Amino acid sequence: MLAGKRILLIIGGGIAAYKGLDLIRRLRERGATVTPVMTRAAEQFVTPLSVSALAGEAVHRDLFDLTKEAEMGHIQLSRVADLVLVVPATADLMAKMGSGLAGDLATTLLMATDTPVMIAPAMNVRMWQHPATQRNLAVLKADGVTVVGPDDGDMACGEFGPGRLSEVPDILAAVERHFAAGPLAGQRVLVTSGPTHEPIDPVRYIANRSSGAQGTAIAEALLRLGAEVIFVTGPADVAPPDGVALHRVETARQMLDAVQAALPVDAAVFAAAVADWRVREASDRKIKKQAGTLPALHFDENPDILATVAQMATGRPGLVVGFAAETNDVVENATAKRARKGCDWIVANDVRPETGIMGGAENAVTLITSEGAEAWPRMGKRAVAERLAERLAAALG
Repeated sequence: MLAGKRILLIIGGGIAAYKGLDLIRRLRERGATVTPVMTRAAEQFVTPLSVSALAGEAVHRDLFDLTKEAEMGHIQLSRVADLVLVVPATADLMAKMGSGLAGDLATTLLMATDTPVMIAPAMNVRMWQHPATQRNLAVLKADGVTVVGPDDGDMACGEFGPGRLSEVPDILAAVERHFAAGPLAGQRVLVTSGPTHEPIDPVRYIANRSSGAQGTAIAEALLRLGAEVIFVTGPADVAPPDGVALHRVETARQMLDAVQAALPVDAAVFAAAVADWRVREASDRKIKKQAGTLPALHFDENPDILATVAQMATGRPGLVVGFAAETNDVVENATAKRARKGCDWIVANDVRPETGIMGGAENAVTLITSEGAEAWPRMGKRAVAERLAERLAAALG
């Protein structure tokens, strides 16, 4: 898949820069040509000699190198690649990219290129969570930059959380997906997954039995068909798939915000089991049990995420798919839901306890469209996801 592909690899200045060496080796094993660029900060973590030896090419380091300018100017260098890959993308480098700064070779190449750009961020958890970094991330995504990771994990500084560089195989898989000629290549698809947790007090919440397994399987199936997947998940039992643009949320309102921030997309699959109600005023302290007295909980209706997106006047995805978990009159209720919400398809399933579907490994669904109801046989959730992804690819043409 990567044979003959030309990768311009920009290595940023972070402790994770050493993983760039393994990435170069694996890219070349698959037939890619790797042209390395290092920032000055990157040289504090890995040596240009090591990078050059693995890449089989000289490392580009200086913006004003008269010899290199005579042979290949920096503008040309930025345009001969099939992909510009930034690993690791530090907070500083992301900020410069988002602001359009071009003060060194790496940032100048990123500004001068018309080649697709993919970044793998890595930084301290608090730097990653800082509002400035998240603003820069949003800008880069809006500019069409593909983002891989970061992962949750232990930091070199001793902290734990999001900000750890994705593992090399995951970055490599994202690169391969970029070049894959799948039927969904170039399509952006949003997938929601898992339950939402609506707090009652700091230790209690309203939720449901959704594991997130079906949503994760759908995202993986879409990735295999070449789609760029934005994955918005509540606190699911199943780990999110690698290679997606991951957004973790807790509540329905947070999920709606994340969904709206991810738009525009070509298609949206709302597989999350969103809580219908929330406590109007959640207590900031644990509600104590008092003999003979029950707490008075007042509820408000949560936003309807599916209907909100399906009924958008402008910017509506070309295909909106909802899910309906029913315990009776499955087809009738799901058909009515499709009309009420304004979505294109509804994937309906029977989640009575005796079916074992809610939280289980299998699913038995009926696809409701404008053409009617199509019952699918009971099968594993991965198989359901693959069948749905293929139907979605066909619908998007």
